[in-house]
Order: sequence, then structure tokens, then C-alpha cells
Amino acid sequence: MSAQPAFAPYARQNATSNKSRIAIFAGAKAVVTEVGNYQSNISDIALRAQVSKATIYNQFADKAEMMECLVEFEVERLVALGLSASSRQEALYQLSIAISQDLALRKLVETDPTDIAKLVTVSNHPTWVVAHKGIAKIFGSDSAACGVVLRWLIGQIASPITQEESLAQSKRLANTLFQ
Repeated sequence: MSAQPAFAPYARQNATSNKSRIAIFAGAKAVVTEVGNYQSNISDIALRAQVSKATIYNQFADKAEMMECLVEFEVERLVALGLSASSRQEALYQLSIAISQDLALRKLVETDPTDIAKLVTVSNHPTWVVAHKGIAKIFGSDSAACGVVLRWLIGQIASPITQEESLAQSKRLANTLFQ
């Protein structure tokens, strides 16, 4: 019988923790889609995520921290989406669709406009640093181009566009910025 490495229990715990975290984020996003952030609560999120409230509190100090981590998770998800695209134009299109069709964002615009205003205000907040670095990874380090892309995408949070508009605008933007 071979001995397991000393880190194996930690690796299993960390994998379980990540699965729980992803389930919590999915549950939180589903609840926010229905009622907005302020009307959401940990009990409903736990029920939707199919985890206990204790599991949520083992991961996060409170709902505010959980929601901030959800935003960071969403930014990282969008960066991964952009990086997986076959071209810069395709990345613009995919990101535009993901943002414009995000039902949780639509609900937040409707129910929590002050939070949306904070969310779309570019700042030195760590989440914005991650977003800006992600845009630079996807589209190159030209800060002017990254700034234009970031602002174009931010605009779609409050004013979503259709798939057809996403396609036309992403083509125009890619031709202007990257040709």
C-alpha cells in the first residue's frame, strides 16, 4: 500500500472548496437575477447553490464579501472567454454578448443603480486592476486601445446592445484599433 502525499487532504479540501465556491457564485447570480442584490439573502443563495449557509460563511465573511468575490469571478470568467476567442474581433464580440445578455446585470441596473454606478466607475479597486490586466492580455498592451475596449464594454452594462449590434460594433472596433 502506497502512502498518499502529505498535501493530498489539502488538495481534496481545496477542490471541494472551489466546487462549493462556484456553486455559491452560480446560486448568488441566479438569486440576483430574480430579485437584485439588496433583496437577495444568504438563505436563498444557499438554497439555490444547494449548500448550507455554514458553507457560505466558511467561504466568505458576509454577503458583501461574497458579492465582491462574485464580481471578481465574473471578471476572470470574461477574461478567460476573451482569451479563448480565435481573434480580437471575436473576443470583442463574445465579451459584448456576454455582458449585454447577462440577466443579473440587467436586474442590477433595474434594482441597484447606485451599485451599478460604482461598478462601472474605473478606479484603483483590485477588481478594476484585474479587469484592465485581462483586457491587456486579450487585446495587447496598447493602453489607448485597452481603454477604448474597456469603456465600450462598460457602456453595455447600463445600455446593452443586440447580437447584431455587437457583431457590427465589434467588427468596426477591431478594424479601427487592431488593423
